[in-house]
Amino acid sequence: MRRTPPILCALILLAALAATLTATPAAAAARLTAAFTLTGSQGKFVVSNPGSTPVTGWSITFDLPPGVTVGNPQHATTTQSGTRVKLTPAFYINTVRANGNTEPYSPTFTLSSPAQPTSCTINNAGCDGSGDPPPPPAPVTATYTGSGTRGGFVIANNTTTALSGWSITFDLPAGVTASGAQHATLSQSGRQVTLTPAHYNTTVPAGGSTEPYSPAFTLSASAEPENCRINDVRCDGSADTPPAAPGNLRSPVKTTKTVSLAWDASVPGSLPVTGYEVYNGAALAATVTGTSTTLTGLTPNTEYTFSVKAKDRKGNTSPASSGLKVRTNDPGEDSRPPTAPTGLRSTGRGPASVSLAWTASTDNTGVAGYDVYIGETLKTTVPGTTATVNGLSPSTEYTFTVRARDLYDNVSPPSNELKASTADIVGDGYARVGYFVQWGIYGRQYFVRNLDTTGAAAKLTHINYAFGNVDPVNLTCLHGVTKGTSSNPQDPNQGDGAGDADADYGRPMSAAQSVDGVGDTGWEKLRGNYNQLRKLKAKHPHLKVLISLGGWTYSKYFSDVAATDAARRKFVSSCIDVYIKGNLPVYNGAGGPGTAAGIFDGIDLDWEWPGAEGHPGNHVSPADKRNNTLLIAEFRRQLDALTEETGKRYQLTAFTPADPAKIEAGWELGEVARHLDIFNVQGYDFHGSGSDNSWEPNRTGHQGNLYADADDPYPFHFSVENAVDEYLDAGVNPRKITIGLAYYGRGWQGVTDGGRHGEWQAATGAAPGQFQEEAGTRGYANLVASVPGCTVRHDEQAVATYCFTGNGGQWWTFDDTWSIARKTAWVRQKGLLGVMIWEMSGDTGVLTTAVDTGLR
Repeated sequence: MRRTPPILCALILLAALAATLTATPAAAAARLTAAFTLTGSQGKFVVSNPGSTPVTGWSITFDLPPGVTVGNPQHATTTQSGTRVKLTPAFYINTVRANGNTEPYSPTFTLSSPAQPTSCTINNAGCDGSGDPPPPPAPVTATYTGSGTRGGFVIANNTTTALSGWSITFDLPAGVTASGAQHATLSQSGRQVTLTPAHYNTTVPAGGSTEPYSPAFTLSASAEPENCRINDVRCDGSADTPPAAPGNLRSPVKTTKTVSLAWDASVPGSLPVTGYEVYNGAALAATVTGTSTTLTGLTPNTEYTFSVKAKDRKGNTSPASSGLKVRTNDPGEDSRPPTAPTGLRSTGRGPASVSLAWTASTDNTGVAGYDVYIGETLKTTVPGTTATVNGLSPSTEYTFTVRARDLYDNVSPPSNELKASTADIVGDGYARVGYFVQWGIYGRQYFVRNLDTTGAAAKLTHINYAFGNVDPVNLTCLHGVTKGTSSNPQDPNQGDGAGDADADYGRPMSAAQSVDGVGDTGWEKLRGNYNQLRKLKAKHPHLKVLISLGGWTYSKYFSDVAATDAARRKFVSSCIDVYIKGNLPVYNGAGGPGTAAGIFDGIDLDWEWPGAEGHPGNHVSPADKRNNTLLIAEFRRQLDALTEETGKRYQLTAFTPADPAKIEAGWELGEVARHLDIFNVQGYDFHGSGSDNSWEPNRTGHQGNLYADADDPYPFHFSVENAVDEYLDAGVNPRKITIGLAYYGRGWQGVTDGGRHGEWQAATGAAPGQFQEEAGTRGYANLVASVPGCTVRHDEQAVATYCFTGNGGQWWTFDDTWSIARKTAWVRQKGLLGVMIWEMSGDTGVLTTAVDTGLR
């Protein structure tokens, strides 16, 4: 057993003494003094407290002559910017006892050459005690100290009651990230970082602080936190100051029905300005993020008074700007329209946007702006001769025209028509979409870490996390529950109320299970698969992670959530709130507002199946086909609305059927294509024997053949090609289609040879599976390792892989490197978007490497 070093014992005792002393509230704290002595090049400050109560929290700032630097601090940390130095005490002298001082642990440091400090202050007053009396301390403060890239916050509770629960938010400069938290957990979304305490420092005692267990972290570059708040109050305890009133409100252009307004940016108060409210008289007319807007729908020849207020991140508003009186134009003064714009052309594109430019129109009174149309629909109005039209669908062609509008709202004839397409969702490459199953961490022992160690994460473009459920009572996205499903696949209530919050975000992962090799303590607000996905995305920033909703077991209530406009809005809003905004229900100490923010980049809808049979007990309606389209449109609408707030586009994909009957029953493909980014077309499970022998137990058959097999005895001839043709014939752009690959096999036993090595032959039922409850299925890696004597064969005509153990034995159908090579070549030939994989735990890296090779 290691012995505690004497100096550490002393520090622990001193820390305990400090904690005892700080039990007395510091409301009547006295002014501290700091006496400096210089011995050679060694400087020392002795901090004294002449008052009758202890003082917690202090720092010293001073200036040195140019060229003199500070080094080797003891009992403190120092930072230097030019000639200005800041000294912050170690935790064990952060509290100065009543009528005491910091000896024998007063801070010392070495100067590069002997010099006396000037302009010395302690806690913003003179080091000699001069200056105004100190104000009473704020009830709760959070003081940042840092040296280089390592820093942290000391939370002080200056009240007579214990503080139960706290969190800190702060901003970092763009590009700087925080990690390696101690005594807390952290999450970062953009520039904003949130620190949440570990369980042992959640409560701060009356008159005490979080020392010696204050939260600390590492920054990717040296930086000072900005806009710090503790429990949504400024960290120094001061009151929020609102932004200043916007200035120079003006109207650059007006017409008979519109007024354009512009103003100078507001000076921020204690928080950044996030937007502006524009008022028409006393009525709120618009809310914008920039410093200009155009108000429409006004009455001709009428005077209005406009004003603008700035709004900060917390919602504090500035005083109103000076009022601006503007009279709209009289249409009777001009009836001549502008000339038509010419030379309309595309200057750029993205997956959701097209940029346009054109040659200006002319007009006798002046052009006020230009209306940009898609077909007959007005999409945007701009003042100049360029525009970027957003909110479009990837891999989609649009027809644009532009009309000029003059100062009297006379409209020109349309410009020339321009057909232009948005870019693909993955650029010029190919999508590789892999499903990660929530339950894979159990029997399969397949963790998010395995996506990295097998090399899959570097080769995939998307990870679909399966599955999210629907609350059967509230008809919202269900989360925060752990309830096992029935083992009976025919149980109509198998998925009711089921979920696995433990696997999602409650289960601590060990170092061996963690992407970065750092295990969970069990006290983090985010653990489990979600935390590992966050780490995986940090390591592989190109990855998009989507939450998959539904699946075979969890699709029971999709028909209900899609049935009405109100139900659709409610359901979609709840899904975005939980998964995209990350507002997880609290579960076993994990979760809470924003804890999963930034993990999911979109939604994958796995309704199996609208308007058609699926899992026993599923709700099905003849209205499902239309309602499926409306539900997908509602997801797109609300995701696009969130994009307006965050500036980030969110993806929307769906798992869609290969069976033409199911397509006909539930999918308006042409209209749905306007909203979906990817159709992940089922390319497997064409044939199989279920775990209860309820499917096709008596005859073998290919589960994922590329082409229809000429020897297929069934009346329906499923194939990947036939399935994809259904989508292409409906007008779906091929660059929105992926084909499904099976990283698992489906098998039969008691199979006769029939002169065809068991292909399309009689069988007695499902073969033994990888798991007892999953007869007839094995992951690819398990299959090739655990079914002895299964000779692999390739059907060249159908492009299908199978293996056979011999007459009376087992027959398995699956994808391997050969079939993947053939299928990826076909994807490239057909100009499709890529492939989708169900599911990743079946592969040790061999199959994903084949996918990557085939799609290069």
